Amino acid sequence: MQPTISTSFLSQHDRDAMKLLANDRLFVLTGAGVSAESGLATFRGSGGLWNGHRVEDVATPEAWDADPELVWRFYSMRRRDALAVEPNAAHFALAALEDQLADRYYLCTQNVDDLHERAGSRNIHHMHGSLFQSRCVECERPFGDRSFYETASTLPKCRDCGSPVRPHIVWFGEIPLDMEGIYAQLDRATVLLVIGTSGCVYPAAGFVRIARQRGIRTIYAGPEEPENAEAFDEIILGAATEVLPKLTLK
Repeated sequence: MQPTISTSFLSQHDRDAMKLLANDRLFVLTGAGVSAESGLATFRGSGGLWNGHRVEDVATPEAWDADPELVWRFYSMRRRDALAVEPNAAHFALAALEDQLADRYYLCTQNVDDLHERAGSRNIHHMHGSLFQSRCVECERPFGDRSFYETASTLPKCRDCGSPVRPHIVWFGEIPLDMEGIYAQLDRATVLLVIGTSGCVYPAAGFVRIARQRGIRTIYAGPEEPENAEAFDEIILGAATEVLPKLTLK
């Protein structure tokens, strides 16, 4: 029999008073909602379309095999969009928490932009890859890359072997990066804080149930309930830019 899960929704007073213990080990998972508050589009929220194409048609291994030029135009556009926005108060609040918790803080993000890094986050893992990295399809070594590739003549080739270079992104149907390391960090946490995710993209959506099974306090913050809301100890409804700056240590 599955255990009964009880979730509490925090009032404005409780939200303002929400604190972490100074000796907590915090695992943070962020999703598209955090970047959306900086103005970046969430493709699921906008119907999953880009220039008339489903995102799945430009973000799968099959899409890459069929039309790498189209895929690179899509990711070049995403690079332009990410460069045009700035980190928001939620990004800076998380960086400040890291300064306080030091090695007892770990940030795992589903986002591929670099807004967390630009706000000052250091101990961060991009489980779905990084927008400003590319990698050779043969050598498999990621490297920093902020260029735009929008025509067939500009598509990048590996300097070592001459093979095509693809975005360093985890596409639909691929396994997120370093799942073993992620689960190791979750094992050592005392608090799981999930921010701005839909709760329907796995394996990330399953982190909260693993945490509950291990007695880890689970908190969700975002403007809307995630699909897995019932699995959290606490739900804080509100914009991340409003909620996170109030999260303090005691």
